Amino acid sequence: MTWEKLTNTQIAWRAAQGIEDGAYVNLGIGFPEMVARYQPPGREAIFHTENGVLGFGDAPPEGEEDWDLINAGKKAITLKPGASFFHHADSFAMVRGGHLDVAILGALQVAESGDLANWRVGSKGVPAVGGAMDLVHGAKRVAVVTEHVTRDGEPKLVERCTFPLTGVACISRVYTSLAVVDIEDGQFVLREKVPGLSMEELQSMTGATLHTPGPLADLTVPEIP
Repeated sequence: MTWEKLTNTQIAWRAAQGIEDGAYVNLGIGFPEMVARYQPPGREAIFHTENGVLGFGDAPPEGEEDWDLINAGKKAITLKPGASFFHHADSFAMVRGGHLDVAILGALQVAESGDLANWRVGSKGVPAVGGAMDLVHGAKRVAVVTEHVTRDGEPKLVERCTFPLTGVACISRVYTSLAVVDIEDGQFVLREKVPGLSMEELQSMTGATLHTPGPLADLTVPEIP
């Protein structure tokens, strides 16, 4: 039986389904920002950005950007009614004070212990840890969106991270291009996998043991351009 991995937009859609109505949410720079596009009908999250905006909306149409209104990734944003601005230090006080319900970040590696590595030194990758170190220990729940393997086919879900750590035992769920995996009691617990993909194939692309203590669902998502 054949199977297809999820695209980045489909991973973002699946991650968005796990955000509660009214949650205060921070999305990491780059790929995780896509999650904001796919809020389920009837739910509305309040999005926070480290550079000092709470309650921002969609990107403006091309040519209508106001470059005084940007997110932490320097992308143009719009404002929703009730949006607020604040100092960078106040923004991190919100993060460190536990006022965010959810943070969704990208990853280079996630360990079965919940450790996260999403930066590294050198000529490739994010050159500094930035606000991620604060987010992973300040938000009440932290999830990751990522490809299941690297471009070289190496697992991104591993027994132990080999890149510099962003945070220790901080990740609770990972949405990958092949599966939805929870981290519980220092183990990867498989909740969903793409239809047609066998457990043997999925395990061969994962750097630590996948446990299936309960029902396993198909990871089904809509077709998204």
